[in-house]
Amino acid sequence: MSNLTEKTVIHQGRFLTYAKRASGWEYVERNNATGIVGIVAVTPDNNLLVISHLSPPHGKYSYELPAGLSGDTPGQENETLSTAAARELMEETGYEADELKLLCQGATSAGMSNEVVSLYRAIGVRKVAAGGGVEGEDITIHEVPLDSAEQWLDDKVKTGCVVDLKIYAALYFAKRS
Repeated sequence: MSNLTEKTVIHQGRFLTYAKRASGWEYVERNNATGIVGIVAVTPDNNLLVISHLSPPHGKYSYELPAGLSGDTPGQENETLSTAAARELMEETGYEADELKLLCQGATSAGMSNEVVSLYRAIGVRKVAAGGGVEGEDITIHEVPLDSAEQWLDDKVKTGCVVDLKIYAALYFAKRS
């Protein structure tokens, strides 16, 4: 049996590496990031924070949780996942949280990538800034009522938009607490 961690780099780009395992299985991995975070944030009015932006891979608008990379900024290579979650929540939505609680970790697409997302619950959120992301992200913030979120998401899909599956996991966790 071959070593499961052995890999051959097929191509290395600026942000992604295309690699192959000894078994022949091809996959991608991120360069210069130590982790990925997603944030489940519910406002005091019981609205789930969702962001949207133009998704370059899909060529259409994507609705997602506030999320991002950890350790991808020069000088912040040792950034913790919880610090990245707090930073991304602020950058993308303009909200800050009293506490961030790790909910779960899991693969985004186990057959295509070695990415693992750490999903955090933002507790005690409050709006303190405009949000909208960093330069070039052009993020729109949506406060979606929890009781109608599934229908709201279905309506977005019907208009041809992409909905990130992590939102459905967020709904599960948001409705449990």
